[in-house]
Amino acid sequence: MDAHSRGRADEIDPADQWVLNPQTGNYELRLDHSAGQSPVGGSPSGVAGSGVTGSGTRSASRSTAPAEAPVPGQRRRRPAEPDAPETERGTGGGGRVPPQRRRKRKQGASKKKKVLLWTGGTMAFVLVGGAVGAYAIYSKLNGNIGVVDVGDAAVQTESMDGPLNILVIGNDVRTGEGNESYGNKDNVTGHADTTFLIHIAEDRTNATAMSIPRDLKIEIPECPTKVGETTKVIPGSVGKTKFNESFGVDGRDPGCTMRTITQMSGLPINHFMMVDFNAVKKLSTAVGGVKVCLAKPIHDKNYSKLNLPAGEHRVQGEQALAFLRNRHGLGNESDLDRIKQQQQFLASMMRQLKEDTLDSPTKLYDVATAATESLTVDKGIGSAAKLTTLAKEIAKVDLKNITFLTVPVIDNPDEPPTRRATVVLDPVKAPQVFSMIENDVSFTEVKKKEADAKKAKAKAQAKLLEGPKAPAAEVRVDVYNGSGIQGAAQATINWLQNEQGVLRSTNKSNAPEKAAKTNLSYAPNQADQARALAAMMGLPATALKQGTTDAAEREPMTLVLGADFKGAGVPMTGPTKAPDVGQVEADKKVCAQ
Repeated sequence: MDAHSRGRADEIDPADQWVLNPQTGNYELRLDHSAGQSPVGGSPSGVAGSGVTGSGTRSASRSTAPAEAPVPGQRRRRPAEPDAPETERGTGGGGRVPPQRRRKRKQGASKKKKVLLWTGGTMAFVLVGGAVGAYAIYSKLNGNIGVVDVGDAAVQTESMDGPLNILVIGNDVRTGEGNESYGNKDNVTGHADTTFLIHIAEDRTNATAMSIPRDLKIEIPECPTKVGETTKVIPGSVGKTKFNESFGVDGRDPGCTMRTITQMSGLPINHFMMVDFNAVKKLSTAVGGVKVCLAKPIHDKNYSKLNLPAGEHRVQGEQALAFLRNRHGLGNESDLDRIKQQQQFLASMMRQLKEDTLDSPTKLYDVATAATESLTVDKGIGSAAKLTTLAKEIAKVDLKNITFLTVPVIDNPDEPPTRRATVVLDPVKAPQVFSMIENDVSFTEVKKKEADAKKAKAKAQAKLLEGPKAPAAEVRVDVYNGSGIQGAAQATINWLQNEQGVLRSTNKSNAPEKAAKTNLSYAPNQADQARALAAMMGLPATALKQGTTDAAEREPMTLVLGADFKGAGVPMTGPTKAPDVGQVEADKKVCAQ
């Protein structure tokens, strides 16, 4: 029986097979329409309808309802014959009703019953159909997902609570229509070409997506890899090699990439997701194209074939893949510049998903299908239900608090300056970034805290300068050099005396020890002198140290120049900022350079 005729014998509307049982107040599914609905009190068996309840069990309710509340009967689509005897709707079975038993219905009551009939019947039909459809969708999505057992490379948790580190690997495998045109047609296994480590804060207030360059020289550890029912230990690299070889080379699986990042950063990884070229093409098409912006035109004739003028574009399919793969059309043709484009693309897609796709069931289904058809994950998230749970956790983070950045790197010093093609970790900034991620620190919040701190210091400094200032001729100060810069004290004295008129300033040579920050010590009765000198030198409020006792009449203040000294007359700055690693917030629209 086809879908159109199922449950529609004699052209009965499917909604009409759901009838109201006055005894229970529930609608019941009447499958046997031919038996009809006996008039209340007139059923030989005394059963109010011979239907089946919505739960699939036969109704055993006895009919004791008064005649004024009959169970609504079925409407037939086939029009009655002209000479057919008049019947009373609602008596069930189509039996003739004597005129004396007919009652004139109230119009409002009739409309109300129609509404109940359509509401109950239609909702039940939709719910049943929805349940079947949901199961079909779930089964389809579940069957799309590839699963890899990476063993203890994934730090599994009993739930999705707590901080989460998710590794996303963009595999450069060339299988699939048109993908062989991106070079190396024999690449059928792929490498870790585009890699993001996504950290989701425990309180879900922020997230960080850190890109790892494929050309980063790093040591790859040995890794146990599942081969069928056995485990094979794949040797690590001999010395440093390119990061992208952590997957695909010598049979390394995604677990090897996870172990490499953990060894490099000290960060445990909970799950991985791996997508290929086809995923980019399908996903970008499913969302209706992804908006990207270029500050300069890109014209790559030989490799990606991407040809886009400056300005905003919506890319999808092959063009979206070309945008992500392109680097030869960029200024220095480097992978680091390509990463910036990839970050812009992903941030834009995230904005589009949240603003346009999540409210559309059709688009959402297309996106889910496109994503899972090209997705491989670890066993911990190896089902549509588990991926949905993870997606809900990620969705809790506000876009404005999602930061994209690249792990800090420097040129590989082991390569000749003219042929440098690889990079190594920045020995100073990279550990700082890893520490921030490990300690659940948001880069967005770090920037906000820095801005707030600057405002507070500026406010304190402004307040300090609001009071009276002593004339330059009355300022007395001894200057010590703790900066480590030869001649800094004398240069400052020359500037103070010759350009500022502070004649009572003295060079006291080197400080007893080096100072990280410049500081000015003064007594309470020297506050007007301190304000004058701070205004001249642009000292931050944190540099001023007031004592507890007043100074003698001609006692000078003490100025110690620190490592932040940048030259006589150059204003001092506040504390050193967190490392600038070119981070981009997901809710900000930027144009790739």
